[in-house]
Amino acid sequence: MPQPTPRQISLAKAFLFALCLVPAAHLGWLFLNDDLGANPIEALIRGLGDWGLRFLLVSLAVTPARRLFGWHWLLRFRRMLGLYAFAYVFLHLSGYIVLDQFFDWHEIGKDILKRPFITVGMMAFLLLLPLAATSTNAMIRRLGGKQWQALHRFVYAIGGLGVLHFWWMVKLDIREPALYTLILALLLGLRLWWRFKDRAVKRQAALPTLKPGAKIIPIVARKGR
Repeated sequence: MPQPTPRQISLAKAFLFALCLVPAAHLGWLFLNDDLGANPIEALIRGLGDWGLRFLLVSLAVTPARRLFGWHWLLRFRRMLGLYAFAYVFLHLSGYIVLDQFFDWHEIGKDILKRPFITVGMMAFLLLLPLAATSTNAMIRRLGGKQWQALHRFVYAIGGLGVLHFWWMVKLDIREPALYTLILALLLGLRLWWRFKDRAVKRQAALPTLKPGAKIIPIVARKGR
């Protein structure tokens, strides 16, 4: 499959950037026009959180898609998708603080301590902060490739916490969080499989190879006289 040209990648980036803004614009339009149902604030906050989790899962799907289909150019979009995931999660949290709790920090603290789905949601957001803060090329150079990669592996835990936050938040219909759980398990399962497979290949490559026709001579230990 031919790889896209730099110009095509730039155009695709611009299109993807605009496309990722559509859910926020749509939710904002519905909210301003009082078209989000009986509880518009809850619908807005939940909608932003849903899209934050979706963008996070899409960003995690980049590496499997690259390995399965050879679409190496997808890596050029992963950072943008991750930052959009953070942006939607930030708006989700901001909506909860501003529109739902009206900056009542005492009640917010009680919610974090007493409501498990809010506890894990806050944990996911706190883990997202350093990932968003170190998403620039300058921070990658400053941290070094290995440390940067080790830090950004927290995204797997964030995905788990995000799914758990969603699962515990819903009360009856768990079909959507169950679907996201299945997608996350598949994405992480593929990574584990490839990691074990790559390690096995490296171990095999490190073993000494015998030339064709060479004989294996066993070493027999001599007994002491």
